[in-house]
Amino acid sequence: MSISMMKFLNQTLCLSLVLCISMTTMSFAQTCSKYKFSSNNVFASCNDLPFLDSFLHYTYDSSTGTLHIAYRHTKLTSGKWVAWAVNPTSTGMVGAQAIVAYPQSDGTVRVYTSPIRSYQTSLQEGDLSFNVSGLSATYENNEMVILASLSLAQDLGNGGTINTVWQDGSMSGNSPLPHPTSGNNVRSVSTLNVVSGVSAAAGGAGGSSKLRKRNIHGILNGVSWGIMMPVGAIIARYLRVAKSANPAWFYIHVFCQASAYIIGVAGWATGLKLGGDSPGIQYSTHRSIGIALFSLATVQVFAMFLRPKPEHKHRLYWNIYHHSIGYTLIILGVVNVFKGLEILSPKKQWKNAYTGIIVALAIVAALLEAFTWYVVIKRRKLEESAKSSPHGASNGTRSQYA
Repeated sequence: MSISMMKFLNQTLCLSLVLCISMTTMSFAQTCSKYKFSSNNVFASCNDLPFLDSFLHYTYDSSTGTLHIAYRHTKLTSGKWVAWAVNPTSTGMVGAQAIVAYPQSDGTVRVYTSPIRSYQTSLQEGDLSFNVSGLSATYENNEMVILASLSLAQDLGNGGTINTVWQDGSMSGNSPLPHPTSGNNVRSVSTLNVVSGVSAAAGGAGGSSKLRKRNIHGILNGVSWGIMMPVGAIIARYLRVAKSANPAWFYIHVFCQASAYIIGVAGWATGLKLGGDSPGIQYSTHRSIGIALFSLATVQVFAMFLRPKPEHKHRLYWNIYHHSIGYTLIILGVVNVFKGLEILSPKKQWKNAYTGIIVALAIVAALLEAFTWYVVIKRRKLEESAKSSPHGASNGTRSQYA
């Protein structure tokens, strides 16, 4: 029975691993290079902008210094405005020369230019510091497309590099409201070299460094709290049923959970550093759950040194505590990974991949739970038969690791 149990566990865990890897490598993201405009416009280059479900298509005519652009904002609900801008003087919002568009109640789209002179702007219409021609916009299937030609001969610097900003926000009637001042709405800035086509986060190495830290923070915590912790619990719950796996399951469980704790603490520390480097940007729920995870996991680690022996009268209470804290950590860890994905707003494939991993682990746990009960019930029947037999003898012993 123990050999068949081990074979079943190996096959199930291998299948789970294959499913997880397959779902992680799958790509569902839309790329700008595959897009075809209904107006048959063709552009030389395009960029998938990292935030706000946006894309920029462009062609630069070096002989005239004209930049022909098509800015696309997808997944746009009604009652929202969008804007794309060039900032000739800095990398931020103030000084940006914006093109604004929003759908109106009569089904038409209003598109106009608006120079941003302060943070308290209400996006009033006005002339930009450069000429704009061919301005138009369409709104279909929750996608806004802005077309324009910008005369940038006097505004190009650093060998053809411009600062760009893009935004969205809500409407009040026909008046644009201020955009959110947290999350992706404060990250939607970049630099673009219209000659080479190179695009980067605004702020140069500093901007890309912060994004890299966010990604590292997300990966560390996703792997530790969100994957390794549940896997460690599955190992402890189901491998122990196989007598041949004793005491190996205990050491594998401890190694998995200890590794998850160390990696998780590293991820928690990067989160604290990111919070310190981002004044004014707070994610209270994500932060609170992170602190709770670190605190509970630390208590869980130190409680291992106080673990009574299996025959001790207090061992039952320790087991209740250990299991309660452990399952609480798993639930909080998975919830916080999804909270983190909402904050980072990566391409949809990452959230799909993690969802697939959690679903796969849940299916594995459900199958192993059913198989475990089958093994336990059958083993008890055999033991009862052996006890009732005149030649039977009980040879069951309790593991010191149980």
